[in-house]
Amino acid sequence: MDAIAMGTGVMIGAGILALTGQIAELAGPWFPMAFVAGAVVSAFSAYTYVKMSNAWPSAGGIGMILQKAYGPTTVAAGAALLMALSMVINESLVARTFANYLLRGLGIQQRSWLVPTIGVGLIIAAYIVNASGNRSVGLLSQIMAVLKVGGIALFGIAALWAGGMSFEATGDGETTGPVGFIASLALAILAFKGFTTITNSGAEITRPHRNVGRAIVISIAICAVVYLLVAFAVGSSLPLDQIVVAKDYALAEAAEPALGRTGFYLTVALALVATASGVIASIFAVSRMLAMLTDMQLIPHSHFGMPGTIRDHTLVYTVVIAGALTIFFDLSRIASLGAFFYLVMDILIHWGVWRNLRDDIGARGWVMLTAVGLDAVVLVAFTILKWQSDRTIVLIALAGMGAVFIFEHVFLRLRPPRDSSDHSKHGKTEDPEGTAS
Repeated sequence: MDAIAMGTGVMIGAGILALTGQIAELAGPWFPMAFVAGAVVSAFSAYTYVKMSNAWPSAGGIGMILQKAYGPTTVAAGAALLMALSMVINESLVARTFANYLLRGLGIQQRSWLVPTIGVGLIIAAYIVNASGNRSVGLLSQIMAVLKVGGIALFGIAALWAGGMSFEATGDGETTGPVGFIASLALAILAFKGFTTITNSGAEITRPHRNVGRAIVISIAICAVVYLLVAFAVGSSLPLDQIVVAKDYALAEAAEPALGRTGFYLTVALALVATASGVIASIFAVSRMLAMLTDMQLIPHSHFGMPGTIRDHTLVYTVVIAGALTIFFDLSRIASLGAFFYLVMDILIHWGVWRNLRDDIGARGWVMLTAVGLDAVVLVAFTILKWQSDRTIVLIALAGMGAVFIFEHVFLRLRPPRDSSDHSKHGKTEDPEGTAS
């Protein structure tokens, strides 16, 4: 239950609240179907993670998979770091979404300095919760997950009912056509990528050889239903052009015409709960991942004079990077950067496992190659569209990925990993804090 709560917590916080309007902007009136297509692509992707986690349940998660597939190489370390950065990017995405909904609910104009200030404040608050210990995060994740899934599903049903089951988002404005729809899947996939955080819990889940896969499948299924329901609810309340204009707070904008002023405030409150818990769950997951990558000797570590364990330090690193992104990038660019990083990392995982491990884990090669192909098609379409509309973010993404792999190449040349215990081979490992997981 903790794993399902964490997976849905990370997904729903970003997926439906931060990305609905942006997906509608690219996909046009077909944006609800983009969530369905995104779930299908994510299901193919999940196959590799499930098979690897069933074979080698580990607290290493993504890092374990990449190390098993490529060894302690630049590709493994660089891809793992891309995944960690995409998770940090998700935190800043959700933090800015929290700020947008809060200001909308208070009726305050969204000034340029207010959104990042509130977003950074939420990230700091999430750090305090995480610093209080794993038990607090696990319990809070379960409570928040139930509130989010139940509340957002009720919003969707009520809005559809109030809208008379009609779909208004059929605007006659500009459309980006098939390329735009395919490109929108990059953001839809980003809305489902939270399932990967479950792989980090392999050493702690009861009967992990079976239950890690179950948790991943259940989380994706829950989110697919909720996303589709809410997308149709938003489309039944607002025409497409209004959804695009209000893309940073689309659910709140759709709530008032469908449910009245009371419904509007309830939706804002629900969005605040969903985004706050999403940031808490994401910081928990990425700090664990960075700590494990440090333990695997795939990334450098310095405590900078701070007391405490490696996990305490990675919590601070996570919060600092997420805060910086929240300050310097808007929602659209944050989402785009996260999509680029995640898709490249995902392709590398499927390719490495297909090439080197598919027989060891008893996996069907065609499923993994399909995942590679789907990711590649979406990545190309998204790159083409972004190159036309925002060339700067494409160049930033390319520079960022290049810097990651160059940095890892130099680091591993200077400090090659010592021959240490293979965390991926054991269901129970020694975590970076020195306690048995």
